[in-house]
Amino acid sequence: MKLYNTLTRKLTELQPLDGKTVRMYSCGPTVYDHAHIGNLSAYVFADTLRRAIQVAGNFDVQHAMNYTDVDDKTIRRSREEFPSDTPHEALQKLTGKYIQIFNDDMRRIGNDVGALQFVRATDPKVIWGMQDLISRLHKKGFAYIADDGVYFSIDAYRKAGKTYGQLLELNAQNTSEARIQNDEYDKESAHDFALWKTQKDGEPAWDFTLDGHSLKGRPGWHIECSVMSRQLLGQPFDIHTGGVDLIFPHHENEIAQSTALETDPMMAHIFAHNDHILVDGKKMSKSAKNFYTLDDIVAKGYDPLTFRIKVLQSHYRSQVNFTWESLDAAQNLLTGLRAWADLKHQKAAHQRGGELAAAYKTALSNMLDALRNDLNTAEALRWLAQLADTEQVDPEKIQSLLNILDRLFGLVLADRPDITHEQKDLIASREAARQAKDWPLSDKLRDQLAGQGISLRDTQNGPIWSRLG
Repeated sequence: MKLYNTLTRKLTELQPLDGKTVRMYSCGPTVYDHAHIGNLSAYVFADTLRRAIQVAGNFDVQHAMNYTDVDDKTIRRSREEFPSDTPHEALQKLTGKYIQIFNDDMRRIGNDVGALQFVRATDPKVIWGMQDLISRLHKKGFAYIADDGVYFSIDAYRKAGKTYGQLLELNAQNTSEARIQNDEYDKESAHDFALWKTQKDGEPAWDFTLDGHSLKGRPGWHIECSVMSRQLLGQPFDIHTGGVDLIFPHHENEIAQSTALETDPMMAHIFAHNDHILVDGKKMSKSAKNFYTLDDIVAKGYDPLTFRIKVLQSHYRSQVNFTWESLDAAQNLLTGLRAWADLKHQKAAHQRGGELAAAYKTALSNMLDALRNDLNTAEALRWLAQLADTEQVDPEKIQSLLNILDRLFGLVLADRPDITHEQKDLIASREAARQAKDWPLSDKLRDQLAGQGISLRDTQNGPIWSRLG
């Protein structure tokens, strides 16, 4: 299986570093608000990548994801929403609320939350790990104490023979001697960045003493992922995922922190980044107020899995322009796939013999090949749509195929229930009325079924039903 590696700017063959298990870390949400669908697309990518590695690559996967539950945004919002609580209580209430919302959204878009190891940045073990790493960086001269916290020295890192700019080219023109104090993105130049920030009024804080200095405060943003990934997966690990907006400064700073004290310059073997979802040709973002949440999609009558289809219909390294028309097309595909999966319950759609079984085998092989080739979900979905464009299924093979497809794509096709006995009786009565050419009764029974969300189409082998909507 090959994956585009931002480190090398080329496709890299995936082989587990330990020979057995692919260890993968995905930058998770900053839990201060609803994740918008641009954020969620990164998690669909990571979830699908894990599935493809397991099914198409035939490797075990250990997949970890963080919750950023302490940073400028979470602190600011927690003070706004819970002004009467202590800073720690307010932060815990806010982030707990949005962690639950995030997990619910993940499940609704088909992501397997149970396959992930989640960790909070404020976990006591993580806080201790960050303080320990900062102490060791300071001892070796890669970090220095300032009046408002502890900063990482990019100059010291470079003078030690390390490369700052592994994921993108950085030079004197986009490197500054200034320090960057906030946790927001700064895309224009590289700065010394905060590893630890001393407490400001109204902020949650943890005790920390370094070189005789009392530095009660809280961690900077970048240090969190360096420590959480190492604690859960070791270092180096196999794959680090995230959106392209995290390449710089976040992932570049992670690499610097994680490798400054190591002879091995590698934090992760492969850095895999998904591109943006655009709205009107512009990156979706909360600051620009041009974003949609999953609730916005559901409020317009779309199934949440329609969004998953929309993401998978494009290659993860391509920018995707979000329109409601494109979501209509994704919903139509999802409806068609569900109707195809429901054919397993219908004798009129059953066709035994080798022809369909051979078609299943060929299509599945092509889907797996597409996913092995830099996770080409768009090509894989084209094969799936072609496979499902039929009114016949092999009753002996379809269930096992649907099981594999669910493991690959997370579209929940395998366990769709049959219609009720009463509805089957109505279909049989309507067919009898048709045979007797009792058209008024036939139409009445068809309308009754439609009122229950069941549509019919008549074939030479008998009526085939599908669910409306």
